[in-house]
Amino acid sequence: MKAEIMGIGTELLMGELTDTNSSWIASRLPSLGIELQWVSIIGDDLPRLTEAIKRGMERSDIIFTTGGLGPTQDDLTREAIAAAFGETPTVRQEVVENLERYFAARGTPMPQHNIKQANLIPSARFLPNPNGTAPGWWAERDGKIVICLPGPPGENRTMWEEQVEPRLAELIQDEVTITRNIKTMGMSEGAVDEIVSEFFGVENPYLGIYSKADGIHLRIIARAKDSQSAQKMIVPVEQAIHDRLGEYIWGYDDETPQQAAGKSLLEKGLSVAVMEMCTGGALTNSITDGPDSSSYFKGGNVASDGAALRAFGVPADVMETHGVVSQQTADAMADTVRRNLSADLGVAVTGVPGPGEFEGKPLGLAYISVTNGEITREMEMRLPPRRVTIKRRVPNQALIELRRLVEEI
Repeated sequence: MKAEIMGIGTELLMGELTDTNSSWIASRLPSLGIELQWVSIIGDDLPRLTEAIKRGMERSDIIFTTGGLGPTQDDLTREAIAAAFGETPTVRQEVVENLERYFAARGTPMPQHNIKQANLIPSARFLPNPNGTAPGWWAERDGKIVICLPGPPGENRTMWEEQVEPRLAELIQDEVTITRNIKTMGMSEGAVDEIVSEFFGVENPYLGIYSKADGIHLRIIARAKDSQSAQKMIVPVEQAIHDRLGEYIWGYDDETPQQAAGKSLLEKGLSVAVMEMCTGGALTNSITDGPDSSSYFKGGNVASDGAALRAFGVPADVMETHGVVSQQTADAMADTVRRNLSADLGVAVTGVPGPGEFEGKPLGLAYISVTNGEITREMEMRLPPRRVTIKRRVPNQALIELRRLVEEI
């Protein structure tokens, strides 16, 4: 089945908000056997919205819309679909009553403008919204499906998982799509591409390559009449990739660097402490995202210069000899925090986040050290000279190196 996604809202066109909904929905379609062919952003203009819906129904089997379901005058998704279908919406009293209960539970009367959220056309049915006031629509006409979800991700993702995806899975049973994501770190996109180039250009199973903040990802997509057949198509490709890139592979599918490191620490009953300079606490923040992090995280130190590192106990002679930004200082930081906090492992990062050079060293240079007192993993990184990139990529690499050391011991 062919599909398209429409992000609706002038705020998206103006760059005031980022359309994260489309990419999230797109990531959920392959496993359903739905082929996404178009993604568009449309402003709050009724004629243009209506035209877009009509065009979508001509070229797609399913249209997903996000946004434009609120109570204000510029929320026009319902009106556009009604116009495209040639149907007149009417107010459903049971939905009005649901809205009144929603507001009453919050100690306020329902604004009259919210009544428009209870409008429905004959060809549609409501998708209840457990986290907000805007119910979605599931509309069908001439064999085409239009699924409308609210804009806030906290609302539409719950509705997708609980209502939309299960219903789509029931409708689409003639083909199954299975995906497998293989995540690597330590090689450039070009180098990975060259090593697995023989698998590109094949339609089924398809292999895609993507550069992400946590490394280079390879996605295998296989389509078949059933899950078992699709999985059999993936296995030889995955095995070949593992044979070629095994030492660089750190995770699979939706696994994050934090999850990979946290799982390894829990399995081996080990603890970790962190000292970071150049990432502003991002490494500590990432580690503590894990729901079980209190079981293995001893604590962390965040520094912005050498004086702070000295206060944390990093030997001054190491920094004077090699510089604050050096592999030797990173090693000393990792061992110092490990001993100070009585942790099994210490992780440290130091680098140059900007605004310019430091100690004659270029912006974007960073060093990572992970140690258990006997074995130390080291890494030098040379990143694009942007602070936000450094704060995102250095913690990811540090967590992957942490996981690799845990697997060694």
